Amino acid sequence: MGSAMSHVPSNILSQRMGGVLLHITSLPGPNGSGDMGANAYHFVDWLASAGQRLWQILPLSPVGSGNSPYHSASSFAGNPLLVDLDELVQCGWLLAQPQPDFATEYCDFDRVAPYRMARLQAAWQGFLQVASASEQTEFSLFCTLQAHWLEDYAFFMALESEYGKSWTQWPEPLRRRDGPALAHFGRDMADALGFFRFVQWRFHLQWQRLLAYAHSRGISIIGDAPIFVAHHSADVWAGAALYQLDESDQPTVVAGVPPDYFSSTGQRWGNPLYRWEVMQSTGFAWWKARLGHLLGMVDVVRLDHFRGFESYWEIPSHEPTAIAGCWKKGPGKVLFDALAADVNGARGRVPLPIIAEDLGLITEEVTALRRACGFPGMRVLQFAFGDTPDNPYLPHNYDALTVAYTGTHDNDTSVGWWQKASASERRAARNYLGPQADTEIHWAMMRALSQSLANTVIFPFQDVLGLDSAHRMNTPGLAQGCWQWRFDWGQVQSEPAQRLADMTGAHGRNVFSAQFGTPSV
Repeated sequence: MGSAMSHVPSNILSQRMGGVLLHITSLPGPNGSGDMGANAYHFVDWLASAGQRLWQILPLSPVGSGNSPYHSASSFAGNPLLVDLDELVQCGWLLAQPQPDFATEYCDFDRVAPYRMARLQAAWQGFLQVASASEQTEFSLFCTLQAHWLEDYAFFMALESEYGKSWTQWPEPLRRRDGPALAHFGRDMADALGFFRFVQWRFHLQWQRLLAYAHSRGISIIGDAPIFVAHHSADVWAGAALYQLDESDQPTVVAGVPPDYFSSTGQRWGNPLYRWEVMQSTGFAWWKARLGHLLGMVDVVRLDHFRGFESYWEIPSHEPTAIAGCWKKGPGKVLFDALAADVNGARGRVPLPIIAEDLGLITEEVTALRRACGFPGMRVLQFAFGDTPDNPYLPHNYDALTVAYTGTHDNDTSVGWWQKASASERRAARNYLGPQADTEIHWAMMRALSQSLANTVIFPFQDVLGLDSAHRMNTPGLAQGCWQWRFDWGQVQSEPAQRLADMTGAHGRNVFSAQFGTPSV
């Protein structure tokens, strides 16, 4: 896979532009969830018609518990549920058939995931039967080029399908990655291994085509990288020495955040914590591989929980809450210097195309690290109306090195926020945003951000459409019912694209609509 970085300017975050946040699963489509098929291309066309230059998505990796893309079996693999099944039909490997009667307004993952995986399995069998010699060669070349992560992932998934979760309960030789035991398993499970490699081949090929199309329309992609990885993952199984695990490969300490205004017990995320000293002794090889791989797939990376690279909250694994944790120093700038040297190479000192997610309680040390690295931070307008004019989330307090949002995937929609806001928040918002707050709070908030000094503004698609809390993507701390929202093109109509293009153009955010026109919706 070629690097996407060669297609876009390295200083993209220093340009004045706007974009939309929408995960791929939220797209319309006939197979129960959004994917990389025709509707993804149509959304790129919509972005261009609306004068937008950025499409922000959530992590592309396979989903984990609760269907969360932030709890994945691999930091390198793509989500099989995003593979466009129609493309497999066009290749001649999968027979067309009537789709089940899936819901259109949300992803019913309990039905959708088994259906999609069964169809992918049928496509794999079809590939084995009718693939041409050139197709077989292309598949083999992909497996060779991506072997540095693909083999661990394929074995991990095949072992999980045979022995279940967690990998710490697998037969001892396989848990410890004994060479002869893995070779024996590989011979017995060759078909399963081939299937998981095949799905990744189609995912990466389809994604690169979509990425190239987005670039052809002047659209760059903002991806997402969680700071931590899941314990039950190919990353930890294949690289156990990089994590703080005991002799049984269970975490001795786990990640989270301390008690705060929102939770008296904090948040216990449960991810294993890194052995940063071991990672540094390897020159941060795993992080270099991870970031390099991701920057071959997206143009900009939103780095989740950036404050954890300065200091992270360490919780003893036997503790049921985050209360008993303590702060530990992270790797700091030495990590990002190593990553920049690896990514930039001969280009010299160019800031990495990273957005630092620095929401919440942020210390001066975290801000100093972000600025030293040249990364823009995030500001969320929903957090702005609680106290004084000095609130850092108010648009007049932004500097250019800012990525400003009405809300993120973790927030309510702007309409939902307004409907639940306190009387004092509403009064403050009216005073700041003007009378439009009472009639179109979402447009009032978007306009305030668009007029700000922030180089980058991102609007959740739900806010562009003016949708309420029923269309929220995620509620932090809620284990079920999240990540399911989808829209239908019938909800979009033509007005939002035109209004967004007009606003973007008026505020100098590089409108492309005049060049590309408006697609029918």
